[in-house]
Amino acid sequence: MTQPVPSDPTPGNPPSALARWWGHAWLDARSVQRRLPPEALKRLEAAVRDSESRHRGELRLCIEGGLGPMWPGRPVSTRARAIELFSLLRVWDTAQNNGVLIYLLLAEHRIEVLADRGLADKVPPETWTALADSLGDALRQGRWEAGLMQAVDAVGDLLRTHYPVLPGVADVNELPDAIVLL
Repeated sequence: MTQPVPSDPTPGNPPSALARWWGHAWLDARSVQRRLPPEALKRLEAAVRDSESRHRGELRLCIEGGLGPMWPGRPVSTRARAIELFSLLRVWDTAQNNGVLIYLLLAEHRIEVLADRGLADKVPPETWTALADSLGDALRQGRWEAGLMQAVDAVGDLLRTHYPVLPGVADVNELPDAIVLL
């Protein structure tokens, strides 16, 4: 689900092509780190690791400042970029097809939550929309770490419901828990 994040342009008043280009050219991983310092990233990584210890799913957080100065001229949607990263980060490559990617693109002020087919088939789209809306609200209030923690918890609850840990069966951590900053 694509959802706006802080400073979303006023509806009906999209940013100019120059403003869009500048946002992508200027924003990068350092822009993300100003919102989420190293200590916050460590706590988020620990939250992902803890969540994954309580279910058989996989969760990735990816936050991208901008796509660079060459991207805005190319027709690429936030969803298309999230799908590309879903593939590049191998979120689709889990044994039970139950990976989830939470993707934020600062330059476009958008959130995408993508679930692989194993989980997407079990969770109604409205649930993902509500999760993205809640995260967007927290980000607009400047509560970046708290909002992302809440999103990790919400995804973890869904994964625990549909992919609980099985007694006596060791769960393999199939994907890194580190937060991806681009």
